[in-house]
Amino acid sequence: MKGLILSGGTGTRLRPITFTSAKQLVPIANKPILFYAIETVGDAGITDIGIIVGDTKEEVKETVGDGSAFGVKITYIEQEAPLGLAHAVKIAEDFIAGDSFVMFLGDNLIKEGIAGLVEEFERDKPNCQILLAHVENPEQFGVAELTSDGKVERLIEKPKDPPSDLALVGVYMFDPHIFEAVKAIKPSWRDELEITDAIQYLLEKGYDVRPHVIDGWWKDTGKLDDILEANRIMLEGIETDIRGTVDADSTLHGRVVIEEGAHITNSVIRGPAIIGKNSEITGSYVGPFTAIHNNVRLVGSEVEHSIILADCVIENLGGRLEGSLLGRNVKLHKSDTKPRAFRLMVGDNSQVEVV
Repeated sequence: MKGLILSGGTGTRLRPITFTSAKQLVPIANKPILFYAIETVGDAGITDIGIIVGDTKEEVKETVGDGSAFGVKITYIEQEAPLGLAHAVKIAEDFIAGDSFVMFLGDNLIKEGIAGLVEEFERDKPNCQILLAHVENPEQFGVAELTSDGKVERLIEKPKDPPSDLALVGVYMFDPHIFEAVKAIKPSWRDELEITDAIQYLLEKGYDVRPHVIDGWWKDTGKLDDILEANRIMLEGIETDIRGTVDADSTLHGRVVIEEGAHITNSVIRGPAIIGKNSEITGSYVGPFTAIHNNVRLVGSEVEHSIILADCVIENLGGRLEGSLLGRNVKLHKSDTKPRAFRLMVGDNSQVEVV
């Protein structure tokens, strides 16, 4: 069995962060989201993995490499444009080469993993198996409608009036019949080949499509709140590991990771939290569920429930930074100029909340 991980989307809901970086490389607990997907597929015993890449292909290739760091072999498959999940399957046919495979969306996190799903698929050998989860906003997902005896009846992509609350999680198991389906369907109104249409084709042609409803934690990290929630969940699983330096005037509470080269001076770190390599925290407070990446400088400021990417500088803020995601090389500081006013330089499609 092979793995197919999708990492070619544009991440419009995370702009402006994704104007300069692949959304799948945004770090969760200081590790790129895409790494979790590779590890999840690898942990299920699948070591031959294809990664669909788009405009950010060079960044993804440089970050991930050949897969040896994860104990897998990675083949990169270039998609000329984000033309839909079924299109990604279509262009991967040569790589799959007649095998069964798991398709995993690279910006999804499933804490319990997929080993059980893979074992079930290999044992029962259906033509397709879809992972489902109950959600509060099914209109934002592909949705499955099941019969009274639990079989898949139909799939609908982002329905205005959802027939159920069972959303398609970003994990699919296929045998080679899926290539018949993706070649037969037509682009949707979004001008994309929808994976829901391809699976619906399998249903209508009498192929065996089975559901697998998960009860564990799952997150599509396409939006800020989802990324922060994923960061919170992943940080809850860390264990204290102090490799940097913490001076006598600083206090650590709970589970805290201080990576190599980081310096904590006259500060309070309240976990779960992680401070990245070569970062400097001086006269500051870092609260729970905060991930500070590498080479960050935090001086005289308070940060909580946030993700701070590499090379940021935050100095002498008047209040606490909370529920935030800062891109790389961002500089935040309080100005003492008069009269008092907000002075901002903000990229396209940003969101700024002032309280």
